[in-house]
Amino acid sequence: MKVLSLTEPYATLIKENKKIIETRSWKTNYRGELYIHASSTKISKEWQKNKELMELIKNMPLNYGNIICKCNLVDCVYMTKEYVTNMQDNNYQEYICGEYKEGRYAWILDNILPLTIPIKAKGQLNIWNYYTEFEIMDLMNNIEYGWVDKNNNKNTFSYELFSNNYILQSPKEVITNKIGVCWDQVELERYYFKGNDWNIKTYFIVHYDSDKCPTHTFLTYEKAGKFYWFEHSWKTFKGIHEYNSERELLLDVKNKFIKHELNNQYKKENLKLYEYKKPKYHISVQEFYSHCENGLPIKNI
Repeated sequence: MKVLSLTEPYATLIKENKKIIETRSWKTNYRGELYIHASSTKISKEWQKNKELMELIKNMPLNYGNIICKCNLVDCVYMTKEYVTNMQDNNYQEYICGEYKEGRYAWILDNILPLTIPIKAKGQLNIWNYYTEFEIMDLMNNIEYGWVDKNNNKNTFSYELFSNNYILQSPKEVITNKIGVCWDQVELERYYFKGNDWNIKTYFIVHYDSDKCPTHTFLTYEKAGKFYWFEHSWKTFKGIHEYNSERELLLDVKNKFIKHELNNQYKKENLKLYEYKKPKYHISVQEFYSHCENGLPIKNI
């Protein structure tokens, strides 16, 4: 769903139908359903001095860090000098709830409906997309397993040249190419999950040997006291798997990796698990290994 993040108290003022125009320095061509998100940024001292604005939110609970209502964005109006003057003279409450200056834009909102249950979210700049985990899985179903080489050639069957010719795609490239190995797919999942206020982590599991050094990357998140393994690229275990603890989750993935990828043939000292952060895009196989190995080693799992 399309979302717009606002600092408080403006998001709550929209939710309460005390504000139906959002003022911006930039134009949008988007029209349609829009969700309003109250960012985590606290009310600035400058706006706290605005007694008229503060009176509007008197005894009104604010909603930091939540998507709180939905509406329709029906128009985007360029502010002329006359428009600003008219707002100041004839719609003063709206005027004090925004920044009205010639050259800015008034985004006109309609059909504002508060959400029964607010949605925790981090928020982003501009108009952004919020997806549930199930919507993300549906989006991931557009991606097949395979890799793209340095010349942007797609490879779905041949992995002989993988070590020397693979490059890590950006999420937008994965969407365009509709193909990626687990390394690429996790970055796309990270991209889709970034608006969620869940504890997102990504892991790299590898068994070092003299031949292929098999690996797998996967994404996890914590929600409402439960831990989830989100898996798309590993077809045998595709789905969203729930656990009571992070340790239980990691043990399960490790054991499945040992059984199904290593056929139970492995050396304990050669099996490693790392938590890793977002890597640079367009890096090689060797660079990706190095990035993950510089992450947080997970021991006693």
